[in-house]
Amino acid sequence: MGNDTTATRRTSGSRETGVAEPSDAVEGSGTSTLVGSELVLRYSSSDESVIDGESIVAEPGAVTALVGPNGSGKSTLLKGLANQLAPHDGSVLLCGDDVQTMNTKALARKLGLLSQESTSPSSITVEDLVLHGRYPHRGFFESITEADRRAVERAIELAGCDHLRERAVGSLSGGQKQLAWIAMVLAQDTDVLLLDEPTTFLDLHHQLRVLEVVDRLREEREVTVVVVLHDIEQAAWLADHMVALENGQIRARGTPEEVVTEALLGEVFRIDADVELTEHGPRIHPLRARYDAGSNTDSEAIHQTDSVEAE
Repeated sequence: MGNDTTATRRTSGSRETGVAEPSDAVEGSGTSTLVGSELVLRYSSSDESVIDGESIVAEPGAVTALVGPNGSGKSTLLKGLANQLAPHDGSVLLCGDDVQTMNTKALARKLGLLSQESTSPSSITVEDLVLHGRYPHRGFFESITEADRRAVERAIELAGCDHLRERAVGSLSGGQKQLAWIAMVLAQDTDVLLLDEPTTFLDLHHQLRVLEVVDRLREEREVTVVVVLHDIEQAAWLADHMVALENGQIRARGTPEEVVTEALLGEVFRIDADVELTEHGPRIHPLRARYDAGSNTDSEAIHQTDSVEAE
């Protein structure tokens, strides 16, 4: 039943994907393989590790969704994979190369990152911001090429922000800024794409549009995607593989049907819920929040999230 559901949910229905354990990854086995091995990630402000010895494989041409409650380590893990946070131990290999040894432009030609912490001058226009995504492909003194312009036009069209191209970024709403940043990352035209909560600030229409863009990139160009999503049903609809984290530990990995279970929702997300398998992926029917003895209170969880990472 799970295989039938997966085939119906995904556009092509032709990819039969298993979930690779980190030990299954072969160096250089795919043109866009991303592998994090035994990663220990911590911030300079703390001696405690947020991620402590976890490993993950982003399968080439597939979407891997990271899910988990606030403060579970999703964004930190994504930063480690993107070389935004140097591992205290372990390694990240992109196409067999250690990302720590790659210069900034070489990495940016292969890997694009949508971060929650992106900033830009408020006076820059959306079109110029998107054009900035082409910097890894140009020399310092090289002018804009026709290929650059085509990539920018395609990125703006995919992100659905053509109506904003002449607007100053500082004049945009939170959702409009998110679309502009998504377009900039798409303009990089990379084989690997890391997205940290790309649907944040967006209304339902634009949330679905962003998810459809990711789906198109996978189906048409076989882009390797790792995406952090708070909405578990959206993650289950979109992803080939899901990884569920709690307190910096990977609690489950597999297909959406294998990960989104009533048991996991209770243990990791602390809710009682019914899970229904549908042609669009697992559907969650929440029943009640759990208040288990010995678990963090909501205020403690919020404090931990603020002090360790913003997710």
